Amino acid sequence: MAPQPTKPQVPPTPPAPPNEPTPDDVLPIGPQSGLSSIPTQYIEEQSIQQMLRNIGYDEAREDSYRLKGVQLIDNVRQSLQLPVKTFDTAAIYYHKFRIRFPSCEYNYEDVALASLFVACKVEDTIKKSKEILCAAHNLRQPHDNKTPDDKIFESPSRFTVGLERHILETIGFDFRVQYPQKLLIKMVRTMFPQGDSETESRGREFLKASYDMSIDIYKTFSPMKQSASTLVQAILELTARIRDVEFDKIKTAKGSALHTERGCIYETMLDLLDLYTQFPKMTKIGAKFDLTKLMDVKIDINKLISGEKCQRTYDWCDRCPLDMPEVPPVTPGSATSPATNTSLSGNSSVKRKAATSEATLRFVFDAEEARKERDLVAEHFNDEYEEHEMEVEETIREAEPRHPVNNSRSGHPHRGHSHAHNNHEWGPYSRSRHGHNNERPKGRKGQGYY
Repeated sequence: MAPQPTKPQVPPTPPAPPNEPTPDDVLPIGPQSGLSSIPTQYIEEQSIQQMLRNIGYDEAREDSYRLKGVQLIDNVRQSLQLPVKTFDTAAIYYHKFRIRFPSCEYNYEDVALASLFVACKVEDTIKKSKEILCAAHNLRQPHDNKTPDDKIFESPSRFTVGLERHILETIGFDFRVQYPQKLLIKMVRTMFPQGDSETESRGREFLKASYDMSIDIYKTFSPMKQSASTLVQAILELTARIRDVEFDKIKTAKGSALHTERGCIYETMLDLLDLYTQFPKMTKIGAKFDLTKLMDVKIDINKLISGEKCQRTYDWCDRCPLDMPEVPPVTPGSATSPATNTSLSGNSSVKRKAATSEATLRFVFDAEEARKERDLVAEHFNDEYEEHEMEVEETIREAEPRHPVNNSRSGHPHRGHSHAHNNHEWGPYSRSRHGHNNERPKGRKGQGYY
């Protein structure tokens, strides 16, 4: 029996030291940490004007769309019996989306209904997208009432869900919204204590007017610029000035106690008065008071601003002009879309601008930590160069001699294109006075040309 060959022995691999990390413990490589977005709860008036200028803001058309969109949110909210905090949240999301995208890309009704759909999830008053679309349809066409399970809401529902993601990206997943109604009720109860029937009656009338004004204020950009205490103080003071009653009961406390400034209160009151004087029929308070009375109150507030040497817009920087080029407004191609017109077939795709970068975008909420991270990572991405001067000798090549071109054949110069033939190039053809070549092709014997 032939002997079997022995197998070579493989030495065992030594175990890894306990202190060194194994390949399984190595952290995966993630996206670039420098590409991040930090959302802000408040936006200044100067920044809002700049953003509107960038999208080609048409004041007459966009103001009408803004008021109609907020009014649609309020009507659908009342039809679905949703609380007022859901209306506040939806109106803020609607404004933040509208100042970043022009009207030619999205219909204002689609954005309004999608904002209400997102607000219902944020405020834990969940409603299905079909229920919101059905309520809007029934308000628009009361003679043709539908139910949420109707098939005509299938395609608009997909469109609304697709638009929801764009709204979340626009707000930066920052769900912080102020609710002035709760603080407003507490302030009015403090001004009109219970115990006297006449005082309670005047308090209810004052609260009704101020509460309607707290709804109208969301038709302006003031909730995006001011805090809840500023909004409440401006509403109380403006209601007292319009009604000419109970003005002495408003406590003129210092700004530090109210966590606000007088300039911010003046700006908010003027924003409301501009709304009431320009669009009185589209508000709750503008139609109840005379236009002359509103103009007189506006003049008095302007005198107070001049006396206290304040500006119309608080914290306005005159040294920071709107340096961006003005974009011409674009007329919307169509006022209808699948979400608002149920007769259309619809499309589940949602338009979106091309991303500025293909990297992953992160939404960071702590601005200080984001700055520290940016400074820490910046040193790994900065390109540093050092300049060095070096002297190098270069040899100059000698010019090659040019060879003469033979332009003759058998001692006689050739006519026509001999020069071009020797140079292997196309040259001018020799033509007769009739414009034809001098050399005519000669036919062979018996095979002539006809």
